[in-house]
Amino acid sequence: MPKTEAQPKGMPDAAPFGVYVHWPFCAAKCPYCDFNSHVRHGGVDETRFLAAYLGELAHFAEAAPGRTVTSVFFGGGTPSLMAPRVTGAILEAIAEHWTLDANAEFTLEANPTSVEAETFKGYAAAGVNRLSLGVQALDDASLKSLGRLHTAAEALAALTLARGCFERISFDLIYAREGQSLANWTGELTRALGFAADHLSLYQLTIEGGTPFAALRDAGRLRIPESDAARAMYLATQELCEAAGLPAYEISNHAIPGSESRHNLVYWRGHDYAGIGAGAHARISQDGAKRALSTQHLPEDWLAQVETRGHGIVSDEPLKPSEMAEEYLLMALRLTEGLDLSRFAALRGKPLDETRLDLLIDEGLLTRNGARLTATPSGRLVLERLILELAA
Repeated sequence: MPKTEAQPKGMPDAAPFGVYVHWPFCAAKCPYCDFNSHVRHGGVDETRFLAAYLGELAHFAEAAPGRTVTSVFFGGGTPSLMAPRVTGAILEAIAEHWTLDANAEFTLEANPTSVEAETFKGYAAAGVNRLSLGVQALDDASLKSLGRLHTAAEALAALTLARGCFERISFDLIYAREGQSLANWTGELTRALGFAADHLSLYQLTIEGGTPFAALRDAGRLRIPESDAARAMYLATQELCEAAGLPAYEISNHAIPGSESRHNLVYWRGHDYAGIGAGAHARISQDGAKRALSTQHLPEDWLAQVETRGHGIVSDEPLKPSEMAEEYLLMALRLTEGLDLSRFAALRGKPLDETRLDLLIDEGLLTRNGARLTATPSGRLVLERLILELAA
């Protein structure tokens, strides 16, 4: 388990810095998923991949020296297919390259099959202190249609086991699924809240181009709830979670105050992070400028490049001030805390247009409290429109 260190007394807190580790392998590809995930029925050479992860970490440590890591997130793919020894070795290497904050959050995404659940204790011993469980639905018919390999009973058993292994637990659900009514969803969410610990991620099903679900929809064989029905589910979600003490702190994420995902807040608040593994992204600030980096998409191509060059980075571009401002606008308005207007103006070199702001505030889509701008509940329903208008 990696050791953490407190910041020296009297020194100001450094900006948060996260490390994202992408494990791109899954036991099966879900039909709604457009993430960089791949099935390898012949198995994965974990020893070889671990060596590549450690090599790429060393490269990022040189690019971003002296940082204090506040969070590490193992995402995918299915990181719970990774052996706990691999997870532990990566965390140890991160601790060797950077200082770990005393309250650092180490999250691992997991699927709740019985085989993966048996390894929870191993991940906890390796240093993972937060588990994010991909439950997705609480009935077997929906799980089957979503391409999931677990049952509802396995999901609930995994949640019970996780409670005894990890300090913090989150799980995901998808709503606005085919055939789902408002009553179905509110009943399912009410049941889920009874099992919730301190965090829930609740996503509306979206059909991404190039996925099997997109092909089914285009062929008329998949029909998800219309926009008005999905909107009603979203509003009911906010009401039920608020009443249960897990208000939304981001459009799709709910938590007991103080239990928000620290790693995701690194993204949404526009801080720096390293990203290692196939298809990972990173944002690194150097000499007052921020750079956007991304790695090779295919796992085997990434592996070969790291073994040859020491990293799998294929794109490393400076972000223009306007691009930094747009990224911050896009991310910050997703948050209940909203956007720091002075920070946005400093990034872009000029403030938001006051006339346009006043119109959107009068329309009930935005609120301004001093230097902070937030989307109202009505504004979050049309967030894409808000961002386009504000960025113009």
